[in-house]
Amino acid sequence: MPAVDSQNPKTIVYPQSTVARAQRALVCSSFNLSLFELMRHQSVPLSAIALENGFKQGYTQRPLSELACENALSWLIQVGILRREVDGQGITDSFRLTPLGRQLIEKYQGKNWSTPTWSDRLYNSIIRWFRLPF
Repeated sequence: MPAVDSQNPKTIVYPQSTVARAQRALVCSSFNLSLFELMRHQSVPLSAIALENGFKQGYTQRPLSELACENALSWLIQVGILRREVDGQGITDSFRLTPLGRQLIEKYQGKNWSTPTWSDRLYNSIIRWFRLPF
């Protein structure tokens, strides 16, 4: 199992299947690496990612509606790449990377996404549609 080094001194160990699922979801997503690199340092609100804002900033490959953006980000939460930001009032509409997300983004830093195969896209879609835990 690969180890994850976050900014904390603790090492988190994830099963290989978890890492593979998260990596597949990441490269199959509609988001660009620049969004996740920003999320390494700060939380990013949904309004900055959705619609024309995200496309103009280079966060998305095409303009996404707020609903489509929310759904795509929710899937990345479920596979363990992102988390919602929380403030004193409760959950906000901002997103940030998890330790697993940091590990994957550090792996791609300075590189382009790997291009997902058709089987990657199909497998990711099936798992996402049925929300299967593998």
